[in-house]
Amino acid sequence: MITATKGFRVRRAAAVAVTAGAMLSTGLVFAAPAQAAVAVPTITAKSGFVMNSATGTALYAKSADTRRLTASTTKIMTAKVVLSQANLNLDAKVTIQKAYSDYIIANNYASNAKLIVGDKVTVRQLLYGLMLPSGCDAAYALADKFGTGTTRAARVKSFIGKMNTTAKALGMKNTHFDSFDGISKGSNYSSVRDLTLLGRSAMKSSTFRAVVKAKSYTAKTITKTGATRTMGAWTNTNTLLGWNGTLGIKTGSGTEAKYCLVFAATLNGESVMGAVLTSSSAANRTADVQKLIKFGYAKIS
Repeated sequence: MITATKGFRVRRAAAVAVTAGAMLSTGLVFAAPAQAAVAVPTITAKSGFVMNSATGTALYAKSADTRRLTASTTKIMTAKVVLSQANLNLDAKVTIQKAYSDYIIANNYASNAKLIVGDKVTVRQLLYGLMLPSGCDAAYALADKFGTGTTRAARVKSFIGKMNTTAKALGMKNTHFDSFDGISKGSNYSSVRDLTLLGRSAMKSSTFRAVVKAKSYTAKTITKTGATRTMGAWTNTNTLLGWNGTLGIKTGSGTEAKYCLVFAATLNGESVMGAVLTSSSAANRTADVQKLIKFGYAKIS
């Protein structure tokens, strides 16, 4: 009996070996093929970061937590604070003050939405003026509207305080704002990881998503006399929109900050988000972001 059982085992083992050999000869191998390594890109920006938008998993990091000037990418937080207001009425009208245009002139004709003193502009329109042409006048108007205090200076200070409170709540550990538009007073900085966290949070708002993906927008404002004024079209400074699923988010540039961009893109069900800070030129900023978006997609897939 023992001999018979042993013989059965030998025959069974031989059969298994034959079956395995047949599978190999016909190509029926069930082991998963090794995934080809994805080449890590080289970027000119001093800092770069990409995450899987769906999971928050980091896919690429270069000096991800180094504090750097943010230029107009600061305006993402300006929009975030506005859109976080309780009972927000996007159609509420804001009267454009001379102080806003004076501010533009005082800052060497900073980027602006060409808002006209005395015109009544809705909060929604100001958000487009903020994010597309990167209007510092629109940023000032929003800070003045949504800050608290009896003077304009107090309201602006209050609004910037809200920006910093929101940054802390989002876990932005290497961020501080001292302005509503990125024109630094000496202490306006963030990191690419922090800006990506901010972008991910801001993109949860359908209003924000609609604004930042728009290539252009034409506002109709109300003049002092009650007439309707059709403004010149605001063109989005983000020339990457539409490329490889790019949905936003915000450019920035400055003498010291160089060229910056916080980006989001979705293609074939894969979503990436990230930022670059201190790229050496506008062209290199574009190339850097394109490399990171492609790399992010490849890492996810």
